[in-house]
Amino acid sequence: MSASTHTLAVMQAATSRFEAARQVDMLPVGHRCRRMHGHGFTATAYSAVPADWVAYPGGEVVALQQRVDRCADLLNYGVLNEYLIQPTDENLARWIREKLNAPWVERVAVQSTPNQGVEVDARDIAHVWRRYRFQAAHQLPHVPPGHKCGRLHGHGFQAIVHANQDLAGSDLSIDYDHLDQLWAPIAAQVNYRCLNDVSGLENPTSEMISSWLWERLKPALPALSWVTVYETASCGATFDGLHYRIWKDFTIDSAVRHGRAPANDPRQAIHGHTYTLRLHLCAPLDHLMGWTIDFGDVKAVFDPIFKTLDHHPLHEHAELADGDTTTIARWLHEAARRELPHLSRVDLFESEGCGSLVGLDLAGPALPV
Repeated sequence: MSASTHTLAVMQAATSRFEAARQVDMLPVGHRCRRMHGHGFTATAYSAVPADWVAYPGGEVVALQQRVDRCADLLNYGVLNEYLIQPTDENLARWIREKLNAPWVERVAVQSTPNQGVEVDARDIAHVWRRYRFQAAHQLPHVPPGHKCGRLHGHGFQAIVHANQDLAGSDLSIDYDHLDQLWAPIAAQVNYRCLNDVSGLENPTSEMISSWLWERLKPALPALSWVTVYETASCGATFDGLHYRIWKDFTIDSAVRHGRAPANDPRQAIHGHTYTLRLHLCAPLDHLMGWTIDFGDVKAVFDPIFKTLDHHPLHEHAELADGDTTTIARWLHEAARRELPHLSRVDLFESEGCGSLVGLDLAGPALPV
C-alpha cells in the first residue's frame, strides 16, 4: 500500500430497520403527524470504530452493527412516545445516539420514509433531507457526435434538498412540509417537461440542474447545504453553492471471508455479498460541456478494476485477505485513484447501509441508504 493510503479518513456505517408508531403533538393543529401513525424506520450510525473495541481486526462494521441492532430491537413494533415525549426524527436520532453508549459515534441518521430523513451529529447539528421526483426529457447539446446523451431522451429524475441547522436543544429543525412548499413551484417548471426548454437549463446536465435548483431554493432556504440530482438510480451530482461532486454506483458480486475472524465466527468461512460501491469525484466544471466528468468515462476507466473483483473470490487476493469492507474500500480507493485522479471518496456497503467510507474527505451530503 502506498503512503498516501495512510492519510485517508475512514468511517464505518451500520444500519438497522424497525417498525414503530408515533404521534408528534408539538406540530400545528391539523398537521397529519399529530395523529398516531407508523413508519418503517432505518437507523444508521457512522463512526471510526476504535480498534480496541472489536473482537478482531476487520470486525468494526460487525461490532457497530450489533449495537445499532440492539437499539432497533428496543423500538421495533413499539410506540415511540413511550420513549420520547416528542418523537421527531431529530429526537429519535439523539435517543439512539445515547443508547449506543459509544462516544466515538460521529453521527446518527434516521430515515422515517424513503423520501425523508435527518442526521444529527455530536455537536447537535441536524442535516435534514427530503427527496422529490420529476419526469423529464433532455439532450446534451455539446457532447461529441454519437454520444448517446446527444439524442433526446428522458429520465425519472430525483432531487434531494439538504439543509443543515443547529438544533441547539430544539425538538425539530426544519419541517418537511416547509421543504414541500418550497419545492412545489419548482416542480411545476420541470415535471413533465423537456428541460432544454426551461430558461437556464439549455444544457441540462446533472451538474447544471443541481446548481439551477440551488439558485431557486437558497434565497428562501438559507439553511440549504446541498442539492443532489439523481439522473439515474446509479449516478448523479451534488452542488453546495461553490463546488460540484458527482458519483457513480456499481454492484459487485464477490466471494469473501474475514481472514482474521476467530474460528467460531461465521464470517471466517467463505461467504459472499452483493456489494454496493459508490465512487465520489470532485473536479472543476467544464463550462462548455456543463459537466465535471462524463459518467460514461468514469465507468469505462473503472471497468478493468471492476472486473478484477466482480464474480471473483476476494480472499484469494493477498491485499484483500482480511475480507472486511474497510480493507476492500482502501484498496479500491488506491487502485481507482491511479486511474481517476479526481476521486475523493469510496463508499462500500456489503448490505443495506452497512459498510465503510474511505477517502480524502468524508464531508458531504448524506444520501439515503
